[in-house]
Amino acid sequence: MNRLERITSPDTPALHALCDALRRESDRADESAWPEARLRLLAEAGVFEWFLSQPWGGQGWQEPAITQGMIALGASCLTTTFVLTQRTAACVRLAASTNARFRRDFAGGLCDGSMFPTVAISHLTTSRQHVAKPAMQASASAHGFRLEGYSAWVTGAIHADLIVVGAVTDDDRQILVALNPRSPGVMIPPAERLLALSGSQTGRLECHGVEISEPDIVAGPMPEIMKHFGGGAGGLQTSALAVGLADAGIAYLEHEAERREPLREVAVALRHHWRSLRDDLLRTAGGAPQCSREDLRGRANSLALRATQAAMVAAKGAGFVAAHPVGRWCREALFFLVWSCPQAVLAANLCELAMLESTE
Repeated sequence: MNRLERITSPDTPALHALCDALRRESDRADESAWPEARLRLLAEAGVFEWFLSQPWGGQGWQEPAITQGMIALGASCLTTTFVLTQRTAACVRLAASTNARFRRDFAGGLCDGSMFPTVAISHLTTSRQHVAKPAMQASASAHGFRLEGYSAWVTGAIHADLIVVGAVTDDDRQILVALNPRSPGVMIPPAERLLALSGSQTGRLECHGVEISEPDIVAGPMPEIMKHFGGGAGGLQTSALAVGLADAGIAYLEHEAERREPLREVAVALRHHWRSLRDDLLRTAGGAPQCSREDLRGRANSLALRATQAAMVAAKGAGFVAAHPVGRWCREALFFLVWSCPQAVLAANLCELAMLESTE
């Protein structure tokens, strides 16, 4: 295999070459296997540099360029791109910290891919919000804080060098800490086999009296820390991945329509909806939104579901085989109904399924 070029813009042929390589690897990979080889492709192409500023050794891409790049990657291999979002979520929070240790110790590994960080923060936004007490608690200790509890959904924890963990303090404030997953008291049970994206090895992280010292604090304590360090649920990257998956389904339909006339009208209509949504997403990423982020996410979820199911109709029985890409895409589209879904998006999803007018 020829070595991939470093990608410095989402408009370069180098991005297309990376996407082709990811697609080939994805189509022949075991869905439950950690995408180590595909992550190496991202590192080789300089993808991890997109999200970090030049002082950290990154390229410091602006949000529209990142969004365009994530759409392309999401169309090529959703599992790898989802893992990338969780790695990136850790990187941007470390980079936003006032703790200079992280830049000194981690900048090189975060940019070149030799270090894999991930996040355990969903319990601060969408996951486990119904429980009586915080899922992950941080009590003051002699040297900093002591973590007790769990995070239900952590991607690649068993492979991680560092996990950015969110926790709630005794006075109901929140902190983010840099956790060494091999610290005493950390437990990582085997990840559940998921309906899709099992290769992300997303599962539970448990902390049983884990000591965190002051140098490992990323941010806080403060109220609603996610509003200050990386935002809440339902960000643009989540929508970008759904748009990317929809692109894969529509491209398959377009290919089949070249020799099957009845599919052409459907393929044209879906591509029209896709372009409109992509353009709105890029405008929002550029700071000129035409609609809310919740509306974008609801439309992206809907299109991902419709496009992949249309591809299934075109693929017929062959697509219903689990190993067929179309079958995988249909299962992956369901992921967007549960991943980082704010209440407004959940309501829109349910209203569409019930053919009701949304009240959000």
